[in-house]
Amino acid sequence: MSAPNIVGVTTITGITTFLSLSSTNPTLLVSNPASSNEVYKINSIIVANDSDAATGKVTIKYHDAAAGLGVSYSISKNVGVSSESTLVVLDRAAAIYLEEGRSISAQASNANYLDVICSYESIID
Repeated sequence: MSAPNIVGVTTITGITTFLSLSSTNPTLLVSNPASSNEVYKINSIIVANDSDAATGKVTIKYHDAAAGLGVSYSISKNVGVSSESTLVVLDRAAAIYLEEGRSISAQASNANYLDVICSYESIID
Protein backbone atom coordinates (compact mmCIF):
# COMPACT_ATOMS: atom_id res chain seq x y z
CA MET A 1 0.00 0.00 0.00
CA SER A 2 1.70 3.18 -1.17
CA ALA A 3 0.23 6.63 -1.47
CA PRO A 4 0.30 8.11 -4.97
CA ASN A 5 2.75 10.89 -5.72
CA ILE A 6 0.42 13.89 -6.03
CA VAL A 7 3.08 15.86 -7.91
CA GLY A 8 3.49 13.29 -10.70
CA VAL A 9 -0.20 12.70 -11.34
CA THR A 10 -1.36 10.79 -14.43
CA THR A 11 -5.12 10.84 -13.80
CA ILE A 12 -7.47 13.05 -11.79
CA THR A 13 -11.15 12.09 -11.88
CA GLY A 14 -13.80 14.33 -10.35
CA ILE A 15 -16.49 12.45 -8.42
CA THR A 16 -19.60 13.54 -6.53
CA THR A 17 -21.35 11.18 -4.14
CA PHE A 18 -24.55 11.81 -2.23
CA LEU A 19 -26.86 10.16 0.24
CA SER A 20 -29.97 10.77 2.30
CA LEU A 21 -29.52 9.96 5.97
CA SER A 22 -32.57 7.73 6.38
CA SER A 23 -31.58 6.50 9.85
CA THR A 24 -29.65 7.73 12.86
CA ASN A 25 -26.89 5.15 12.33
CA PRO A 26 -23.51 6.12 10.84
CA THR A 27 -23.68 5.84 7.04
CA LEU A 28 -20.67 5.42 4.75
CA LEU A 29 -20.12 8.49 2.56
CA VAL A 30 -16.74 7.76 0.90
CA SER A 31 -14.38 4.80 1.23
CA ASN A 32 -10.92 4.41 -0.28
CA PRO A 33 -10.07 0.68 -0.24
CA ALA A 34 -6.67 -0.55 0.87
CA SER A 35 -4.27 -1.11 -2.06
CA SER A 36 -6.37 1.09 -4.37
CA ASN A 37 -3.24 2.98 -5.45
CA GLU A 38 -5.35 6.14 -5.27
CA VAL A 39 -5.69 9.09 -2.94
CA TYR A 40 -8.94 11.05 -2.75
CA LYS A 41 -8.85 14.80 -2.32
CA ILE A 42 -12.06 15.69 -0.49
CA ASN A 43 -13.02 19.13 -1.80
CA SER A 44 -16.38 19.64 -0.15
CA ILE A 45 -18.96 18.10 2.15
CA ILE A 46 -22.33 19.87 2.16
CA VAL A 47 -25.31 18.93 4.33
CA ALA A 48 -28.86 20.05 3.49
CA ASN A 49 -31.86 19.87 5.82
CA ASP A 50 -35.02 18.94 3.89
CA SER A 51 -37.31 19.37 6.89
CA ASP A 52 -39.55 22.43 6.86
CA ALA A 53 -39.98 22.39 10.63
CA ALA A 54 -37.04 20.98 12.57
CA THR A 55 -33.31 21.40 13.01
CA GLY A 56 -31.21 18.29 12.44
CA LYS A 57 -27.72 17.65 13.76
CA VAL A 58 -24.97 16.05 11.71
CA THR A 59 -21.74 14.29 12.63
CA ILE A 60 -19.09 13.68 9.96
CA LYS A 61 -16.23 11.32 10.88
CA TYR A 62 -12.91 10.33 9.32
CA HIS A 63 -12.08 6.64 9.86
CA ASP A 64 -8.60 5.11 9.88
CA ALA A 65 -9.95 2.05 8.02
CA ALA A 66 -12.06 1.57 4.88
CA ALA A 67 -15.83 0.97 4.97
CA GLY A 68 -16.41 3.17 8.05
CA LEU A 69 -14.43 0.83 10.28
CA GLY A 70 -11.53 1.42 12.64
CA VAL A 71 -10.99 4.39 14.92
CA SER A 72 -13.02 7.47 13.99
CA TYR A 73 -12.12 11.14 14.30
CA SER A 74 -14.74 13.89 14.16
CA ILE A 75 -14.65 16.41 11.33
CA SER A 76 -17.91 17.83 12.71
CA LYS A 77 -19.78 16.68 15.80
CA ASN A 78 -23.52 17.24 16.36
CA VAL A 79 -23.59 20.46 14.33
CA GLY A 80 -27.09 21.87 13.91
CA VAL A 81 -28.51 22.37 10.43
CA SER A 82 -31.59 24.61 10.54
CA SER A 83 -34.72 23.58 8.66
CA GLU A 84 -34.59 24.25 4.92
CA SER A 85 -30.93 25.31 5.02
CA THR A 86 -27.47 23.98 4.21
CA LEU A 87 -24.20 23.63 6.07
CA VAL A 88 -20.78 23.56 4.42
CA VAL A 89 -18.83 21.17 6.63
CA LEU A 90 -15.72 21.20 4.45
CA ASP A 91 -14.79 23.26 1.40
CA ARG A 92 -11.91 23.51 -1.04
CA ALA A 93 -10.04 25.97 1.22
CA ALA A 94 -9.85 23.25 3.90
CA ALA A 95 -9.62 20.17 1.66
CA ILE A 96 -8.39 16.92 3.20
CA TYR A 97 -6.89 13.77 1.69
CA LEU A 98 -8.42 10.35 2.09
CA GLU A 99 -5.58 7.86 1.78
CA GLU A 100 -5.82 4.16 1.03
CA GLY A 101 -7.66 2.21 3.70
CA ARG A 102 -9.51 5.27 5.02
CA SER A 103 -13.17 6.37 4.93
CA ILE A 104 -15.67 9.08 5.86
CA SER A 105 -19.11 8.54 7.39
CA ALA A 106 -22.10 10.75 8.15
CA GLN A 107 -24.64 10.42 10.95
CA ALA A 108 -27.87 12.34 11.61
CA SER A 109 -29.67 13.06 14.86
CA ASN A 110 -33.03 12.59 13.09
CA ALA A 111 -33.83 10.14 10.31
CA ASN A 112 -34.98 11.48 6.92
CA TYR A 113 -34.04 15.13 7.55
CA LEU A 114 -30.54 15.46 6.12
CA ASP A 115 -28.93 14.93 2.72
CA VAL A 116 -25.14 14.91 2.30
CA ILE A 117 -23.18 15.69 -0.87
CA CYS A 118 -19.44 15.09 -1.14
CA SER A 119 -17.27 16.26 -4.03
CA TYR A 120 -13.81 14.76 -4.38
CA GLU A 121 -11.02 13.93 -6.81
CA SER A 122 -9.55 10.47 -7.29
CA ILE A 123 -5.82 10.95 -7.91
CA ILE A 124 -3.66 8.26 -9.52
CA ASP A 125 0.07 8.62 -10.20
